[in-house]
Amino acid sequence: MKCPHCGVSFHDNWASGWIDRFHQATTWKYHTADCPACKALTIVIEGPTGMTRMVEPTTTSRGPISVHVPAFISQDYNEACEVLPISPKASAALSRRCLQNILNSLGYIAKDLAKQIDALLNETDPRKALPLGLHQTVDAVRNFGNFSAHPIDEKTTLQIIDVDPEEAEWCLEILEEMFEHFYERPAVAAAKKAALDAKLAAAGKPPSK
Repeated sequence: MKCPHCGVSFHDNWASGWIDRFHQATTWKYHTADCPACKALTIVIEGPTGMTRMVEPTTTSRGPISVHVPAFISQDYNEACEVLPISPKASAALSRRCLQNILNSLGYIAKDLAKQIDALLNETDPRKALPLGLHQTVDAVRNFGNFSAHPIDEKTTLQIIDVDPEEAEWCLEILEEMFEHFYERPAVAAAKKAALDAKLAAAGKPPSK
């Protein structure tokens, strides 16, 4: 996972223990890990039901996303980042809706997320097919607490599904990869082509193909 303080990946060096109250063991546990990059401490509390909550830091640090990502998509992503330390389940629900909006905008329309993911992964147009690495990570969404099997419509878009904190964070990382592939890289390529065509036009030559 990425360090919630500095955004740099840190090793899985968690130390755990029970929280004592009046010298009596309780069912509450704590998990701590220090980042070798920024040296900051991350603290996660685990309750009696197994639900976890990050208490340090209270917000997670992630790099800014591309300005080319549509606002209605980036808004869900940003909110998913903000609530991750408080509720991984809520963060995953927002990521789920964000993923659905991406697929809708790309023309993969279906009644539930699982079918949309299938359509994307089975894309035969080489211009739209995912690279191998991204194909594998998007496919992995199916394993997140039955993440993709729950239908999404106007009533269930933000349905809460059990996920681990690491799964919720991985959802954000998958979204970031999709932002780069579907929005950032095409925009950069288009800008480079426009600059080249401008130079060709100035030299009296036809535009590039």
